[in-house]
Amino acid sequence: MKKLHLFLIASLFCGSSIWAQQNANNIQLGLEKKAQRKNIIIPDIEGFQTLKGDFHIHTVFSDGLVWPTIRVQECWTEGIDVMAITDHLEYRPHQDFMSKGHNHSYNLAVNEAQKKNIILIKASEITRQMPPGHLNALFINDADTLHQGQVDEVFKMVKKQKALMIWNHPGWKAQQPDTCLIYEVHEKLIKEGLIQGMEVMNYNEWYPIVLQWCIDYNLAVFANSDIHGVSAYTYDVKTAHRPMTLLFAKERTQNGVREAIESARTIAWFEQQLAGPEDLIKQLFDASVSLQPAFYTDDKYQYMEFTNLSDIQFSFSNETIGNGAPDKFVLQPRKTIVIRLDKDAESFKVTVDNCHTGMFKNLETDLM
Repeated sequence: MKKLHLFLIASLFCGSSIWAQQNANNIQLGLEKKAQRKNIIIPDIEGFQTLKGDFHIHTVFSDGLVWPTIRVQECWTEGIDVMAITDHLEYRPHQDFMSKGHNHSYNLAVNEAQKKNIILIKASEITRQMPPGHLNALFINDADTLHQGQVDEVFKMVKKQKALMIWNHPGWKAQQPDTCLIYEVHEKLIKEGLIQGMEVMNYNEWYPIVLQWCIDYNLAVFANSDIHGVSAYTYDVKTAHRPMTLLFAKERTQNGVREAIESARTIAWFEQQLAGPEDLIKQLFDASVSLQPAFYTDDKYQYMEFTNLSDIQFSFSNETIGNGAPDKFVLQPRKTIVIRLDKDAESFKVTVDNCHTGMFKNLETDLM
């Protein structure tokens, strides 16, 4: 009987040891990070909803370093609503490792985009010397058929597919080292309706003269990342944002995005700078800020709360020196400041220094 007890105890100990060993081989540490989307607050304007877009993105299927599905995940995490993977047609340095055609990056990404509620625009980058330089073809059907020897044949195919193009980084030093010119071929493409927009900002450069071209030709303005590496290694994605294009769309669909571009209802947003048509900038500004009636008045001054409802920072120059307000002031994203004005002031005219409405022009408005 004693031997039986010893056997049972030994068996239990052995079983416990085996269970402990098995458990030690599979300890869940809870280190998995749950993906969370950054909500970027940009208000809608009357009649339209505001979408955040990046229309110039590269993957390993051209000269990028990131897989297409990861690009979608990056965009979702950073608050992007619309994106276009624009791998080069003519430049594929990883081609020895890739056996697929030019449509493959889109094909890999489209299901992930659907699951993340991101509008993925099928696109490619046409990569040529200047002129015409680099252009992104958006809303294409088949990227492989755009890979033509003569650039005129490419444009014919773009037109056949009813796609549209944006001119990438017109002021890029590598292609326009001394100046920034618009060429006859670009004017021709604009007249034919193929070029519908230009990048006034690309990666870490912005081109005020290109903003003026967009105003003059009634073209959509774009700010795009032209991202090649890992987004989090390139931009401060926690406290800042990648360059992006704000679109004012009638509906949150591909057709809505296209119609907004064709109607030039876009604003470029980069490093807390806004660039675009004056009417759109003014509508977005008015929807973003609120100056309340005076909450206190003394013998000399009135005091008002000035609130920013958006994630856009606004920088101001006071155009009425000596009216009680500071000469320069900043309204941070989602913050409120107290403005002091002369007691009898009936207007408060300012220039919004980071809202660019032309090459040498900024938004001017009366806050009251």
